Amino acid sequence: MKPVESANRNKLKQEKPYVYEKIMKFDEKIRRGESIAIIQFQYNYTCNFLCEHCSIKRFQDRKDGAPEMKMEDVRNLFKQADELGLARVTITGGEPLVFKDLDELVAAIDPQKFLINCDTNGWLLNEKRAKHLKEIGVDRMQISLDSLNAEEHDKFRRAPGAQARVLAAIDAAQAAGLGVFMQTVVWKQRLYSEEFIKYLEYFTKRDIGVFVSYAKPVGAWEGNYEGLVDKKDIAYMEELEKKYKVFTHLTPAYGLNMGCIALKGMFSVTQYGDVLPCPYIHTSVGNVLKEPLKDIIKRGFDIKWFGEYVDTCSIAEDRNFIEKYVAGRIYGKDLPVPCSEVFTDEDKTKKPFNEDPRLFGQK
Repeated sequence: MKPVESANRNKLKQEKPYVYEKIMKFDEKIRRGESIAIIQFQYNYTCNFLCEHCSIKRFQDRKDGAPEMKMEDVRNLFKQADELGLARVTITGGEPLVFKDLDELVAAIDPQKFLINCDTNGWLLNEKRAKHLKEIGVDRMQISLDSLNAEEHDKFRRAPGAQARVLAAIDAAQAAGLGVFMQTVVWKQRLYSEEFIKYLEYFTKRDIGVFVSYAKPVGAWEGNYEGLVDKKDIAYMEELEKKYKVFTHLTPAYGLNMGCIALKGMFSVTQYGDVLPCPYIHTSVGNVLKEPLKDIIKRGFDIKWFGEYVDTCSIAEDRNFIEKYVAGRIYGKDLPVPCSEVFTDEDKTKKPFNEDPRLFGQK
């Protein structure tokens, strides 16, 4: 275990002992073939930005009148999640800091039972707001910044002045005692740029972790393959992880080398209750407004892409997966597409992920 991970666990043990106990059981849960997922909760798609790369753009355009998650539904979802031993949630959207009912949402999740991360573009995160978030039980802010160059970031986010407000938001969050890590989107060309290395150097010196999300051809970038990474690029990123404070969802954690974490280590719940195995694979494996979360996870694990060990990011790197399942069966349809329309009998799990020895060793 890395020193920073050990320090975070000790802090969690003191501040949220119940959550700590759940996390300490992650290894045995994985060995039983169970999920330890972060729930990426897309509670509301309302946002104050129109980002160039927005992955949920078509969800924002949905106008079919489908039922939306209410607070009682939120409480029920996280009661089930707690009973399943899940311990982490990321509140996202949209932009959570524009939610008028954010305080009520955090209370419905129950901060004593979950480690709560909150996504933000940083625009509304000042000192007063940061202190309040800490007081109501939020643990950590995931702050998006796509370049240290103000002009580049602001253009990418289509919001003049956004980069300056992000840097102020980082200071505000740290002053309030909130954990902080950065989120940034990386495409093939940016990965090898001088700008990206300077970005990593800057945040490593500040002792702030950087989470890299590889560009995916979905949302506002639907059909955009030019910037997709390949296995060589992912290997290069792994080398950067040895030098800088940077990680991806493929980075081993909790002593587990999970490869792709779709459904195993993360899944999304939409504003409408649909469960997506990955925030970027826009297929629904079930809806929490209609059936138990336990049954939905089981259905997802019956699909080999989520129930077996996958050693890459299918939606960012695997062109065959993208062409066959995403472009071929998701593009052009109302989202999310039911998993029965995306995967067939040939996609049934044959070897559950917990039977793969790679799971319990470092890369």
